[in-house]
Amino acid sequence: MMNEADLYAPVKQFLEAQGYEVKGEVGKCDLVAMREDGPPLVVELKLSLNLSVLLQAVDRTAISDHVYIAIPEPTGGRHALLRKSRKSINRLFRMLGLGLITVGFRTPAGTEEAVARIEVVLEPGPYQPRKNLKRQKRLQHEFAARKGDFNQGGTTGRERMTAYRQDALLCADYLHAHGVSTPAAVKAATGIARARTILYDNVYGWFARPARGRYDLTAAGHQALTQYTAVLATLRPNDRQQDKN
Repeated sequence: MMNEADLYAPVKQFLEAQGYEVKGEVGKCDLVAMREDGPPLVVELKLSLNLSVLLQAVDRTAISDHVYIAIPEPTGGRHALLRKSRKSINRLFRMLGLGLITVGFRTPAGTEEAVARIEVVLEPGPYQPRKNLKRQKRLQHEFAARKGDFNQGGTTGRERMTAYRQDALLCADYLHAHGVSTPAAVKAATGIARARTILYDNVYGWFARPARGRYDLTAAGHQALTQYTAVLATLRPNDRQQDKN
């Protein structure tokens, strides 16, 4: 069974080949490498990535701008997170200013001795994040368009009350009150600019089209109005509230 000490020799040899002098267990660091008068290079040898490991590595950035975490190369079930979320993990390491090294072991055919393979996945360095303005604008639009707060943060597996769903509910509410109608009539009465698209796309299966350019509610639409009665009470304009009373 592999342990952290098994990573030391391969990483040491890799750094020595680049002209570093390497020593183990210096202060609280697993490995420290120095080259001429340059700054120290620190490597933390770990078998897995977790919050504790990241916090430890971040602590090392107080003494060096060149801090790496070295882990065994992801294979099979090991480091499933790293294999599945490589892009996100790379971003996290850049945000933290950390480098990442993987150490793989291969046993060539006809031999019994394993040969190490080092890969520097990511170099440490200052992170300069670029905001995704398109995603930011989409987030701000959803926040502004959504009325009320009907979703409990931290929950999963539940239907979310999005701004789109709220608009669809108002369209359904209008059809319930006025019967078969045109998209133009729904848009004019509700003020929902995308009413035509909502009715046509019928994402939730709430709408039926009994005739060209005319829409009505399905059984699922009537059920949704019952399910979201409390939400509709918040969404309806005051004059629509009075119509319902």
